[in-house]
Amino acid sequence: MKKEVKDTIITELGELLKQYPHFYLVDLTGLNAADTSALRRKCFKSEIKLVVAKNKLLRKAFDASDVDFSALYDTLKGTTALMFCQTANVPAKLLKEFKDVNPTLKAAYAEEMVFVGAENLSQLAAIKSKNEVIADIVALLQSPAKNVVSALQGSAGGKIHGLLETLSKKEA
Repeated sequence: MKKEVKDTIITELGELLKQYPHFYLVDLTGLNAADTSALRRKCFKSEIKLVVAKNKLLRKAFDASDVDFSALYDTLKGTTALMFCQTANVPAKLLKEFKDVNPTLKAAYAEEMVFVGAENLSQLAAIKSKNEVIADIVALLQSPAKNVVSALQGSAGGKIHGLLETLSKKEA
């Protein structure tokens, strides 16, 4: 491979590292052509960019990055595919679907943390996306207000109203 081509690949990988906040390093060696094709289709549907790269070029892209990816260097052996995404848990959930055909998680960079090893797959799948966290917070904030409104509207509401009316008459 010519130096110009290598430099182009390193630059493109660097741009992907800047563009996507999360990525997974995966070994796809155990997949046959049909399984690889199915994985690529699911990645496309899930808005995951799947790229296969040479380890040396990927390491050079890591070195050129502003982020310290040195913890990932030991995982750059054998075949390496990168799964770039905007939501941290989506690739983990996808890899869990393919556990029968065995794509192996080498490492992941998610939520500005490094996860090394396939044993972290469940932990990565459990990470909540920004939208999921916001929905949980909104539900927690709405819960007390809903309880008060439903208490006032229900049978207890009449009791509360009567109690408040009695208290107001005592003060007058």
